[in-house]
Amino acid sequence: MKILVTGGAGFIGSAVVRKAIRDGHSVINLDSLTYAACLENVASVSNAPGYVFEHADIRDRAALERIFSDHDPDLVMHLAAESHVDRSIDGPGDFVETNITGTYNMLEAARAYWTRKGKPESFRFHHISTDEVFGSLPNDPSVKFTEDTPYDPRSPYSASKAASDHLVRAWHETYGLPVVLTNCSNNYGPFHFPEKLIPVIILNALAGKPLPIYGDGSNIRDWLFVEDHADALLLVVQKGKIGRSYNIGGENERTNLELVKTLCSILDVKQPKANGSYADQITFVTDRPGHDARYAIDPSRIRTELGWKPSVTVEEGLARTVDWYLSNEDWWRPLQARHGVGLRLGTKA
Repeated sequence: MKILVTGGAGFIGSAVVRKAIRDGHSVINLDSLTYAACLENVASVSNAPGYVFEHADIRDRAALERIFSDHDPDLVMHLAAESHVDRSIDGPGDFVETNITGTYNMLEAARAYWTRKGKPESFRFHHISTDEVFGSLPNDPSVKFTEDTPYDPRSPYSASKAASDHLVRAWHETYGLPVVLTNCSNNYGPFHFPEKLIPVIILNALAGKPLPIYGDGSNIRDWLFVEDHADALLLVVQKGKIGRSYNIGGENERTNLELVKTLCSILDVKQPKANGSYADQITFVTDRPGHDARYAIDPSRIRTELGWKPSVTVEEGLARTVDWYLSNEDWWRPLQARHGVGLRLGTKA
């Protein structure tokens, strides 16, 4: 298959690109290279015969139409998005423009292309979204997000993603565009941009800086290893039922405090301090506005219909992630210097 991946130089998008190339697909990587994108993320496949990079913005409709015309993709995987909750609180406009208007442009460019090609049955538009559109859950393990959970976004970020989900469904119902949708839990793993929670904790720990945790650290997230997510996404775009939505979760719920303490324990073994534990650096900071209490995914549908389940436990995945950051200072150090990141606390990819 020839797959057009938007946001393919970002964290999750680059994992999809790398796996798609390994699986023998051709990939057109469309990315505007905003602050969170990094072409080093796809350096390992950049010379592959099936790989092409297009530097373009999904807000640029003419560029999108040219890319569809030039490359004739079989499938579209739309990951490009602004995704940082704190940034959305500080400046919601970019989230509205990219996540809503950008998705509208992608849908219209894809619809024009699909129509021009005679509406091939094999074409798919896969929209990748977040569990944050569903709002917040009570601290009850029996209650989880399903594909039928009503939308209840609480931040400009999640509201913009909810809007984009609705647009995708509307283009399917109104125009017949063959779409599939996925909503994922919190991703983590190699190449995670250094402003997000897990890399912030790892890199602040190594630098001897405070390990900031919002509130009392009781907020719960379901953690999904990014390579498991990439595997699920490629499965859905090829085998998912048209018009269907699939929730993808790691089945690894942890409070933020539990997660940080686990990271500290891993670092204590892999890169021990001269004195004490990295957990001594934990600092509680003022909670963010509208901080959702708990996210948890019920992945029964994708497991039952497509046979997917996560393969990496959070303990295994965190250890692999720590190893990667310890071995790849030449990747994260320039990003920290270039963007001045390190103390923002975003948890979504």
